[in-house]
Amino acid sequence: MLNQPTMAQRFAGKVALVSGAASGIGAAAVQRLRAEGAQVVAVGLQGDLLTQVAADWGATALLCDVTDDGQVKAAVAQALLLHGRLDVLVNAAGIVLNDDAASITDDAWMRTLDVNATGTMRLMRAVLPEMVARNSGSVVNVASVAAFNAGAGMASYAASKAAVVALTRSAATSCGPSGVRVNALCPGWVRTPMSERELHDMARAWGVTEAEAEQRTVARIALGRMAGPMEMATACAFLASDDASFVNGAVLVADGGARTPAAARAH
Repeated sequence: MLNQPTMAQRFAGKVALVSGAASGIGAAAVQRLRAEGAQVVAVGLQGDLLTQVAADWGATALLCDVTDDGQVKAAVAQALLLHGRLDVLVNAAGIVLNDDAASITDDAWMRTLDVNATGTMRLMRAVLPEMVARNSGSVVNVASVAAFNAGAGMASYAASKAAVVALTRSAATSCGPSGVRVNALCPGWVRTPMSERELHDMARAWGVTEAEAEQRTVARIALGRMAGPMEMATACAFLASDDASFVNGAVLVADGGARTPAAARAH
């Protein structure tokens, strides 16, 4: 009888730090990277969930609020103390608020950018010097297709993710000569706690059930379904791995062939 195939150990001997690791794409990235041999430091805010994810997949859990630079520096310092190096950074921490340019509040705008854009920058700023010093490393920033086409109700979220794309491209140019690659993944609709909250808000705005809101959303996706978190984690793993050794400053759109996730709000 033939042996069952095993997952490639592309990250054997490497250390990864994943933010937003308590749920969704971040939690799936922890699982995927561990399955491929990486030592993983999982950081996030949801203590119980984060601890469970880390326990399930043999990762190290560190509480960290990416809006607090002191906590970010402390988490990265602890990761380096534990493992001596960081080869991969996956920035998956993020939030989404429903708002429009004509009525957005300063608090909503600042909170969204602080988590999604500035939080991404803080972790990069803390991790990149060590990677650059070793002339090796890979960063994957989770942005969104909303960075390119944002519908109503996505003002601060889309702006924050567009900032992540721009930050990614700038860092790829500045860090590339040191052998450090920086890329972005732009997911469409992925079945996560965040997307469930979005569907709830959309259903309420449209006056329909959440099931009907999901049907309208999926109808815009060529593949006829939402993605699972592991599909996005697999894309992150590709961008972070040596299989993508000449991929730098790229923005990988993974939306199932939809126009944009925001297009589903156009009804």
